[in-house]
Amino acid sequence: MYVMNAIIENRLIERLAGAFPRSPNQLNGLRESDAELIRLPGADALIAITTDAVVEEIEAGLYEDPYLIGWMAVMVNASDLAAVGAEPVGILLIETLKPDEDEFFLAKLQEGIRDACTACNLMVLGGDTNFSSQRQIAGTALGTIRDGRPLTRLGCAPGDRLFASSRLGLGSAFALSQLRPKRHRRIKVDYRPLARLSEGQLLRRFASCCMDTSDGVIPTLDELMQLNEVGFIMDRPLHNLLHPAAVRIAASASLPAWTMLAGPHGEFELLFTIPEACSAEFEESARSSGWTPLPIGFVTDEPGLRMEFDDGLSTVDSSRIRNLFTDGGGDPESYIAELIRLDALLRVQATSSTS
Repeated sequence: MYVMNAIIENRLIERLAGAFPRSPNQLNGLRESDAELIRLPGADALIAITTDAVVEEIEAGLYEDPYLIGWMAVMVNASDLAAVGAEPVGILLIETLKPDEDEFFLAKLQEGIRDACTACNLMVLGGDTNFSSQRQIAGTALGTIRDGRPLTRLGCAPGDRLFASSRLGLGSAFALSQLRPKRHRRIKVDYRPLARLSEGQLLRRFASCCMDTSDGVIPTLDELMQLNEVGFIMDRPLHNLLHPAAVRIAASASLPAWTMLAGPHGEFELLFTIPEACSAEFEESARSSGWTPLPIGFVTDEPGLRMEFDDGLSTVDSSRIRNLFTDGGGDPESYIAELIRLDALLRVQATSSTS
């Protein structure tokens, strides 16, 4: 059995939320879905509510462009709606700005918010404005699930197939291109993720569990494994599942390609499982809608994450990877050094398992 408190973030969430009573109208438990799921008395439909903020990304210099800041303030929330299969309704925004904010920054920030809302069919319903020495943009998004049957992170079983909504690793590639010293920024990464809202609504008919990759691929898989007490085997070769920009960035930084899946910054794709019995029908429905989901593995009853390396399958300590950035004090160079050390161990393990 997995111990959820092995994850630093989970321990903090338990401490913060553990003191609050839960609403009798709330369907999901703590960490069981990307958005909170509320059934109104006497209604079949659910309201999906989520709140998220762009804070650390601004402070660390990951998001510098005001347009991207505005875009991401919407997308981090819209992606949570996508992961529960909700139809978007609207968003409330809190914009904490510098007292001397210049007009160009304000104009581009609002442009990013507007364009992201248009792309996601979200309306700005209202919000609040504050002033501080540190910029922070937060949102609370609302959606509906008319038939009352949401996607959650619970429900996958051994034998289910594991899919991604598209190629992976763009979030880590962008973070690496932004946070390493400027002399290493040789490749520009075009990063403007789009919440998979229509895909999430289709998935409600088929998926046994779903979660977005806002924190990176391996941390997402780790959370799903812990909640469902299962394991995953990713048997697709890395070059067939990584985004081309992730491949280029890893090569330019002399990093193993799999580290582009480690997080902690993600690409806001969906990871989901489909029971084998309906996988053919699902893939046909997806193709009919103009979407080609990416099969990347399957669910197993053996705990742990096993990934395909050049030398064979190797078990990846996903919980350790998930804590690695925090354990290293949030320093990108220390984090990268630890990933390289871990890669050496994984390759020895893969070689041993095939000999």
